[in-house]
Amino acid sequence: MTPPNTAKRAAAYDRIETLRKEIRRHDHCYYVKDRPEISDLAYDRLFRELADLEAAYPDLITQDSPTQRVGAPPLDELTKVTHERPMLSLDSITDREEVLAFDKRVRRELAKELGREMESEAIHYTVEPKYDGLSVELVYESGRFVRGATRGDGYVGEDVTINLRTLRSLPLTLAAEADPPAHLAVRGEVYMKLGDFQALNRRITERGDEAFANPRNAAAGSLRQLDSRITAERPLVVTCYETMARSGAPPPTHWAELDSLAAWGLPVPEERRRCDGIDAVLAFHAEIEAAREQLPFEIDGIVVKVNHRDWQVALGEKSRSPRWAIAFKFAPRKEITTVQDIVVSVGRTGTLTPLALLKPVEVGGVTISRATLHNADEVARKDIRVGDTVKVERAGDVIPAIAERVPVPDEQRAEPFRMPEACPVCGAAVAREGAYYYCSGQAACPAQLKGALEHFASKQALYIDGLGKKTVAQLVEAGLVRELPDLYELTQDQLLALDGFADKSASLLLEAIRLSKQATLDRFLMGLGIRQVGQHIAKVLSRRFGTLDRLAAADRNTLESVHEIGPEIAASLESFFREERNRRVIQRLRELGIRFEEPGVAEGRARPLEGKTFAFTGGLTQLSRDEATRLVEHSGGRVTSSLSKHTHYVVAGRDPGSKLDEARRLGVRILTEPEFRSLLEPS
Repeated sequence: MTPPNTAKRAAAYDRIETLRKEIRRHDHCYYVKDRPEISDLAYDRLFRELADLEAAYPDLITQDSPTQRVGAPPLDELTKVTHERPMLSLDSITDREEVLAFDKRVRRELAKELGREMESEAIHYTVEPKYDGLSVELVYESGRFVRGATRGDGYVGEDVTINLRTLRSLPLTLAAEADPPAHLAVRGEVYMKLGDFQALNRRITERGDEAFANPRNAAAGSLRQLDSRITAERPLVVTCYETMARSGAPPPTHWAELDSLAAWGLPVPEERRRCDGIDAVLAFHAEIEAAREQLPFEIDGIVVKVNHRDWQVALGEKSRSPRWAIAFKFAPRKEITTVQDIVVSVGRTGTLTPLALLKPVEVGGVTISRATLHNADEVARKDIRVGDTVKVERAGDVIPAIAERVPVPDEQRAEPFRMPEACPVCGAAVAREGAYYYCSGQAACPAQLKGALEHFASKQALYIDGLGKKTVAQLVEAGLVRELPDLYELTQDQLLALDGFADKSASLLLEAIRLSKQATLDRFLMGLGIRQVGQHIAKVLSRRFGTLDRLAAADRNTLESVHEIGPEIAASLESFFREERNRRVIQRLRELGIRFEEPGVAEGRARPLEGKTFAFTGGLTQLSRDEATRLVEHSGGRVTSSLSKHTHYVVAGRDPGSKLDEARRLGVRILTEPEFRSLLEPS
């Protein structure tokens, strides 16, 4: 009698194998054939059942299981791997005469090698699209995927096995019923479909980052990631087109070779054809170039291969390319292209900028896939819409821009573009300022996070010494800081895991963060990065309202009644404090220990420099310039960088500059450092 636990495990094993086979089949239908047979919901149920069973029986998990495509922990570097056979490049040609010359050369070389006349004998070619992606080597042992590498220099590439495993179009196990060889090395191309590329660029652009120039760059950058979890999130696909090595006898023709790859479950070019002669090759080239704009992926030509394997062997290879194949390129696209999407990018300061995502086009030798539309008024003036044909130019030979729309007869145009009412990154309300729109969730918007952190830590705000651009970038990219308050929850161990940090530097930064918890209201307002609220306006608001709560509760009319606060500043303040995300950030900062002195609360404290204006020249002995500025502001005074007859004092330190002479000319009182410090003491 079989023990119950053993019987249960055996049943789980059988079900796991059935689920894996079923999921692989549906992956092939969806990612390779583009013909899904079940709904996403039904697929998710199968996948979830498999994941649950593997969680219950972890010893039954295999590397080729569909659940193992999520990626693994980051690598320190990509290791080198030698290819089983050199991955040669192809000679490229661009016109009809060169193609005819290639056919003549093939006939001449075959006649020499085979010892017979070839002028009247038909040369059979196989033609297929030339995918614009990243060439890879894929190795299978006993039907299981074991290694993958980039082309590199053709002889040695980079091992990207762990990244390739995340591609759902790549089978991790070959179809056993088709009897794959015990050893198989295949060459393929990793690329992105155009729709997936545009969707990826939309996400990247909306959060204010630099979009990929074209699908090829996107594919190459995604596949060569040290963190395969990033690769798993990118919409990469692969198509296989050549057997590099295999056990057993190879098929007699390249066409039969592609059929074998397809039978084993590997994706092969759908748009391929057998051609009986060079005229059929030219016809295929013209046909697919005409259909190029309708293809779901980017190609830059076709590949022409002699079909018979024996003839390939007879023709041989040159040092860098085979003699039996060529790349027959298309003419590059010039200036005219189509708008595939209009997205809104959120910049580091919160400004929303409409961008056109374009069908990649070459302009001045540079491939362009996006162009700025400047602002909503400019889009309306030029009347640019999704699907339009447009002329692209490089403004100043640098910045891509749409010069004009090119009308197309009988075209059905999309609806006019409208700016969004909510930020595409964080969902906060969008406010307008003149011709420009901006995200009101400034302190809480991920697209603005790096800029917001740098501003928050600046000398004019909370002054966190050591929190510069490089450190901010590391904190955000490592996911340690997702909004401003996260700064105050950082730990020593988290900082030590970042590049460039040791015990001392980590301790110093944490101490600087701790010290920044004590601030004044005006510096805190400055640090929040509210649009149009600089140092001076922050001081005006601090003195007028006294507390943050009173300022946050003020309506637009109250704000505009304050001297120096106009309609635009009032609108910006009202929009900022109305946004719930901003209020939540402020509340978290307070809960984490931020304390700022509010003039309205500390009315009893002596402010000996109230209403006095200071300027500094030369170096101070006991104070830094920033510390001296803080002392003046803390005592009710104001520091200015320029002199006028309204300046009350000039503090002269070591090696004073021209301000000293200017002060004497204007009759401004000049103080030594001790005299300045004595003024700080209340009488």
